[in-house]
Amino acid sequence: MNSFRAFPGIALSVAALVRVAAAASVTLNPIHDTFVSSANASSNYGAAGALLIDASGLPKGEFDSLLQFDLSSARSSFDVTFGAGQWTISSITLQLFNTNPNNGLFNSAAAGQFTLNWMQNDSWQEGTGTPATPTTDGITYSTLPSFRSGADESLGTYSFNGATTGNNTWTLGLTNQFLADATAGNVVSLLGLPSGSVVSYTTNSENFSTPASRPVLTVTAQSVPEPAAIGFLAIGAMTALARRRRAVAARP
Repeated sequence: MNSFRAFPGIALSVAALVRVAAAASVTLNPIHDTFVSSANASSNYGAAGALLIDASGLPKGEFDSLLQFDLSSARSSFDVTFGAGQWTISSITLQLFNTNPNNGLFNSAAAGQFTLNWMQNDSWQEGTGTPATPTTDGITYSTLPSFRSGADESLGTYSFNGATTGNNTWTLGLTNQFLADATAGNVVSLLGLPSGSVVSYTTNSENFSTPASRPVLTVTAQSVPEPAAIGFLAIGAMTALARRRRAVAARP
C-alpha cells in the first residue's frame, strides 16, 4: 500500500516542503544613463538618445556607457508580496534595444564582446549634453576613472551579434556587493565596457522617444520559507509517517 496515498496529510506536508518557492518580478527603467567618448574626452552626452559600447581600436574611438537604476520600488514590492526579509533575489537581467549608429560621432555596428560591471560609486552625474550640443556638466571619458574603484564587480562578459534592430536580454551575475546593493533597494550603477578590439554596440537610452524601447532592468525574487515553518512541516510529516507505519505493523 502507498502510505502517502493512504494518509493524505503526509503527502500535503511533503508537498509543502518540496514545492518551488513563489516568484515575482519588477521591471525598472534607468533613472540616469549616458555614454562617454575617448575621442571627445571632456564632453558629456547625458541627454543623448543612445548608449554605446565600442572598442578603443575603432575609427571613432572607445565608447563606454553607464546606467543607474533605483531599486527602492523593487524592494517595497517584494516586501509587500512576500513580507519583509522573507524573499531573496534569484535573477537580474538587463534588456537593451539595438539601434543603428546613425550619427557621425559613432562607429559602425560590429559584433564582439563587452562586459557589464557593478560600480560601487553612484555619485556620477548624467549631465545634459547631446552629440549635437555636448556639455561639461556631467560625467565624461576623462572623469570616469575617478568613479571607478577596485571594489567594482564584473557581472559578466557577453557577446553582441552586431544587430541594429531587435533587442537582447543579458543575465547579470549576482555577485556579493551587487546582490547586497540590489536587495537593500539602493541606487545601482552599471558600467558597460568593450572587451576585445572589435565590438561596436549601440542601443537606445532612457531618453529614447519610445518608452517601450528604453533599457529595462528586471529583478526577480522568490519567497524564503521561515526556518520554523520548515521544521514544523518536516516534524509533522515524519511523525505522521511513523504513526502510519506503526498502525500498519500492528494489524493482524
